[in-house]
Amino acid sequence: APSKSHGRFLSTTMSRQADDKLNRVSSSITQPKSQGASQAMLYATGLSEDDMNKAQVGISSVWYEGNPCNMHLMDLSKIVKESVAKAGLIPYRFNTIGVSDGISMG
Repeated sequence: APSKSHGRFLSTTMSRQADDKLNRVSSSITQPKSQGASQAMLYATGLSEDDMNKAQVGISSVWYEGNPCNMHLMDLSKIVKESVAKAGLIPYRFNTIGVSDGISMG
């Protein structure tokens, strides 16, 4: 379970930016009628009409099972995703290339 400090960080950050529109970037896709195709793709991921008014947050994870240094990162990204959702935002995890120094250096 995420510690209280994770929730505190998100709520503190949100409080500081309460006067800013949190979804100012994602709204360029989720709000205009001209972005119907983009919105259809998001609805297909399970978003509701209400969700289209929320900010979307990308969560990068470099996990992969072939490296003991990185294999736990998928579990960690799950905790981050749950915390972002609990804060009322839309979390999307994505992966990127993971590198193993131990394997690459022989």
